[in-house]
Amino acid sequence: MTADRSGELTPQLIETGTWSDELVSRTLPIVDVPFVSIGGGLGSLAAVDLLRIAGLRTDDIRVVTTIDRPHQTYRLLAENSQIPVEERIRSDASSTIDNIWGFPSYATREAMSAKGLANKIAPLRHVLVEPVLDDYYTPTAGQVYSSVDAEANRIGWNKMLLKGVVRMVRRRVGGGYFTVYTPKAGQDPTHGGTKRVAVRSRHVHIAVGYPGVRFLPDLQKYRKTHKDFSRVVNAYENHDYVYEELRRRPSTVMVRGSGIVASRILVRLLDDREKRGANTTVIHLFRNYVREPQGDRATFRRDGRNGFAYQGFNYPKAAWGGQLKEQLESLDGDARKDLIGRLGGTNTPHRRAWDDQLERGRHGGWYRQFEGQVQSVAPGQDQTVQTTVADRAGRTIQLEANFIVDATGLESDISEHRVLADLLDYGGAGRNPLGRLDVEPSFEVRGTRSEPGRMYASGSIALGGYYAGVDSFLGLQYAALRIHDDLASAGFGTRLGSMRSVKEWWRWMRQQPVP
Repeated sequence: MTADRSGELTPQLIETGTWSDELVSRTLPIVDVPFVSIGGGLGSLAAVDLLRIAGLRTDDIRVVTTIDRPHQTYRLLAENSQIPVEERIRSDASSTIDNIWGFPSYATREAMSAKGLANKIAPLRHVLVEPVLDDYYTPTAGQVYSSVDAEANRIGWNKMLLKGVVRMVRRRVGGGYFTVYTPKAGQDPTHGGTKRVAVRSRHVHIAVGYPGVRFLPDLQKYRKTHKDFSRVVNAYENHDYVYEELRRRPSTVMVRGSGIVASRILVRLLDDREKRGANTTVIHLFRNYVREPQGDRATFRRDGRNGFAYQGFNYPKAAWGGQLKEQLESLDGDARKDLIGRLGGTNTPHRRAWDDQLERGRHGGWYRQFEGQVQSVAPGQDQTVQTTVADRAGRTIQLEANFIVDATGLESDISEHRVLADLLDYGGAGRNPLGRLDVEPSFEVRGTRSEPGRMYASGSIALGGYYAGVDSFLGLQYAALRIHDDLASAGFGTRLGSMRSVKEWWRWMRQQPVP
């Protein structure tokens, strides 16, 4: 460790793709650790959790992050999109992000902690009859957060944290990588108070989540042109004030989007009207209105009506561990892109309670649907925003609303994230057919190897690779398994065998710390 450096990034460092120890040590203090995970969210947790269970110690791992708990960013996005702790998320009973074995499931745990025989039986019955006689069982957000906190504490998460903002990752002459980050005030591991620190590691894992929030172009143009950031909002932004104002006076709100986030926004709006006295009219604008089931074969067929494509999860279950997963692994290029598009796309889970709410709204006239292509968005009269739409018949209609909520997704380009943009420019990384990081089936980022070191990526930044459901609890754990196997095959750590797995599961059941 070198503690007397300024921490400055020189032009030579910035413009050089592969760094020598001597070049780095001129201006940056260096910290050594075998494995680095960048992000600190659920993707980092999944990878680090498995490595710890497989035998790596806390001294072998560092997680560079700006957040304190692995669920922090996920929770912020969920609460902004109107999924509070008591509401259920879109994940099945066995996708336990805190438990690689999947047992006991979320449903079993809910039954174990419930009071009263009826409450104990309810979640087990729910799983037994899903999805034919009931909707899919899903855990509450609060249940996930508490279980993640427990597992983070069990594996010594706080001992592995390096708090700060990552600037770049560069290959190292002689193998491995340098991860450069700006330490949080008072948390410089070199104790030198430098501006930046270089972490020298053999392997790097990147799990930074979504590069940024995507805004529909016409709404983004409106906000920039008219400096109106209060009446046109994104569902992932904190916009609680919108619901507060809607409860205070009769108003109209437009929702754009037809996926899971749009569904949650609609539920919040209709709940406020039916349960909290709001006098709100909801305009739901569809770009593509679904009228019938989708799919060209029985294996891809999913229900569709009333504007929505219904699917229990982001992808069919066979995409996580069945025939569709195997089929996807055999494809490359546009063929893989096409299959991912057909399996996923914009969809929302079917919920009987949601359908009933929307039906009441249609009959009451306070939930109105429109289909068309937006021509323009401009200020309206009386503190409204006017949207000009061309409908299917080519007619132009004007829709006015006090607020517009963009619920169309988080799919920003990866180049909007500084670390990912630097990897594309200097790290040898490339894009897959969907524009995300091009990864191997092992989730190693193609073109970035620095023998004997390897760089991996998991989560949404790897969408378009050989696994469809990368941005899910199960997908993050699957990536962690593939990464662990690849590292073990390269001589880093020990492969998790059956005997150790049973031993560690029993340790998990008793909530004993991982040594």
